[in-house]
Amino acid sequence: MQSAVSVLGIPIAPLTMEESVSVIDGLIKNKKPSLIATANAEMVMMAQQDNVLADILRSAALVVPDGAGVVWAARQLGRPVPQRVAGYDLVQKLLSVSGHKGYRLYFLGAAPGIAAKAKLYAEQKHPGVAIVGVRDGYFQPADEDAVIAEITECRPDILLVALGVPRQEKWLANNLGRLRVPVVMGVGGTFDVMAGVVTRAPAWMQQSGLEWLYRLLKQPHRALRMLALPRFVMKVLLAKK
Repeated sequence: MQSAVSVLGIPIAPLTMEESVSVIDGLIKNKKPSLIATANAEMVMMAQQDNVLADILRSAALVVPDGAGVVWAARQLGRPVPQRVAGYDLVQKLLSVSGHKGYRLYFLGAAPGIAAKAKLYAEQKHPGVAIVGVRDGYFQPADEDAVIAEITECRPDILLVALGVPRQEKWLANNLGRLRVPVVMGVGGTFDVMAGVVTRAPAWMQQSGLEWLYRLLKQPHRALRMLALPRFVMKVLLAKK
């Protein structure tokens, strides 16, 4: 694999979608617990203030460019990445591959009932996929031992966790050794989209790098979080000098 592209100190893998899936496939076969992260501009900006998150991303097995902003930044910094690897699309590719190769998956996170609906969607969309367990994200620290025990008992090859950034990355990093799952990945709002609770931007907005605007229009409460985007642009432009 080519060396990572540093975007404000966060190592982004310069891989296509297919290459990313191939790397993850290799990690599953290797069986050593590995964390995958999907970094967008908002996550990169969080990592500027959150040293724990930054360390997790720097030590992750793979960090893909989930967001037009990260792709733009890499280009501005003179180390372009070939394409955006959107987290939602990466999950769908992994589900498809898993259906063919017999990999087992576990869905953890989101509101009650959402992961179960996402499981039904996955089974309809990807025949043969084996989702061996689901659990919502509304658990307390006192429940963690039971949650981890349930996951390990199901023996998944891939654990997808939707607890929001940075909670999902920190939870996975803290429990990576105990989970003993070959590949773990934070997936943000992916289950919500699969369950039909949230809609993705039209394809033309995704291709134009405007998915952030669609999310803002659909979810105005994200406005404060979106302030990270202009700050991200400024930091990248200053880093060019």
